[in-house]
Amino acid sequence: MIRIGIILGSTRPNRNGPQVAQWVMDAASRRGDAEFELIDLRDHPLPHLDEPVAPMFGPSIHEHTRAWAERIAPFDGFVVVTPEYNGGAPGVLKNAIDHLCAEWTDKAVGFVSYGVHGGTRAVAQLRVVCGTLGMADVSYQVAISLLTDFENHTTFTPRAHHVTALNKTLDQLISWSAALAPLRADTETALVES
Repeated sequence: MIRIGIILGSTRPNRNGPQVAQWVMDAASRRGDAEFELIDLRDHPLPHLDEPVAPMFGPSIHEHTRAWAERIAPFDGFVVVTPEYNGGAPGVLKNAIDHLCAEWTDKAVGFVSYGVHGGTRAVAQLRVVCGTLGMADVSYQVAISLLTDFENHTTFTPRAHHVTALNKTLDQLISWSAALAPLRADTETALVES
């Protein structure tokens, strides 16, 4: 069965992300076409990128990066739940992405974003980053406004159009994750043979 990781991309105190990520997880768990697992970046503290060589050139010498790679590698695709900070993606999320390469390649990614303008500028940046890593970013996304979709800017209140957008995002993500499976199998075979 397809395995999808739901990455919570904020580690700030008093963050709104856990509510949004749990909403995604709850909705996803009601589906029968994939397995879903929540990955909170707070549980995977990584230093600022400290690799002596780029991740595309081989395994890391650092235990923290190897542990992160082992966490990400088994998944076929990802939903990234991201806030928008000052017009971009959180540094901690970009840093977590930058620590790896092969573990992201030939996998699908969808986005659920939140911010004053729905987090769309953060997603625009992440689409470029993910595309550079060989990920297939699905076109549907969920954009949640801090101004209209959170009571008192703190309590997430999803609306019907968010549910519709999330279902479309998950449909496309799962389809693309399945379609990319032969490419991932070829990569795994090549790694075993080398």
